[in-house]
Amino acid sequence: MVANCFADRGYTAQGTLVPRSEPGAFIHDETEAIERVIRMIKEGKVRTNTGEDIEIKADSVCVHGDNPKAVEFVTKIKAALINEGIEIVPVGEIV
Repeated sequence: MVANCFADRGYTAQGTLVPRSEPGAFIHDETEAIERVIRMIKEGKVRTNTGEDIEIKADSVCVHGDNPKAVEFVTKIKAALINEGIEIVPVGEIV
């Protein structure tokens, strides 16, 4: 099973996504989102909407495609992951 994390969404202390109707549901700052993704992958942790750090497994990174800059954002995430020495492989190789 592949553990999917979300680059542009907030997490609750229970490890679920913050409901879209609540503050903190979306991460709008690209730099913050990229730093969060790197931390989720390298440290297995994410900061929640209440400020706590929780454990998270991140094999795959999801970005919402309804953002007009989604392709540009994914390109930046990929570059940052490569810069951090994080190997990017097809999902089929980790299943």
